[in-house]
Amino acid sequence: MLISILSWIWVSSGLLLILLVLLHSPKGDGMGGLAASGSSMFSSASSAEATLNKATWFSLSIFLGLAIILSAGWLK
Repeated sequence: MLISILSWIWVSSGLLLILLVLLHSPKGDGMGGLAASGSSMFSSASSAEATLNKATWFSLSIFLGLAIILSAGWLK
């Protein structure tokens, strides 16, 4: 029972982690920056980006912690 609940939390945190990573703004121009001219539009991270970073790290720690706990077999 506990293993199935933790498994669902693990899957949910993995999906949330994917969503949070996709929400991040790109840090560089990528391949489009080779032909484009001009400076970067953003010079510092906003508070929304900082909050998104914290949520991403929190979700990552939950995901990795549960991955270790569930794969080690400590909850038999």
